[in-house]
Amino acid sequence: MSILWSESLKDMDWDELAQLYRAAPLGDKHAADLELVFSNSMFRFFAREDGKLVAAGRCLADGRDCAYVCDIAVLPSHQGRGLGKEMVSRLLARSRSHKKIILYAVPGRESLYHQLGFRRMATAMAIFENQEQAYARGYLCEM
Repeated sequence: MSILWSESLKDMDWDELAQLYRAAPLGDKHAADLELVFSNSMFRFFAREDGKLVAAGRCLADGRDCAYVCDIAVLPSHQGRGLGKEMVSRLLARSRSHKKIILYAVPGRESLYHQLGFRRMATAMAIFENQEQAYARGYLCEM
């Protein structure tokens, strides 16, 4: 597998990225929304194989205090090959100057992030656009 890594937004096909997120599956994210959030993210990486987008990820960061690694997507055909781990490792390397680096994982995938140094937070809380769905998917739990 010969993967070409890039941080550039130049020539990004946002529809291709939206297809990746649907396939991963990380939900139905519209191309225009992905363009906005990736453009507003301090760090981002894209992985291509033979010109095809196979993985993407980003990190919101303030430059010093807090960084939030999010939206790690890998095509199902490429999952289990270490691409997700490599994506997070690259984003972590860019974020190292921050005092805290945060992420929330898809339920059941926490062990990957634990291997990379993340630990469960006792006080993390969230408000989701669709709270019921977040409970159903295991992102939220009762106090």
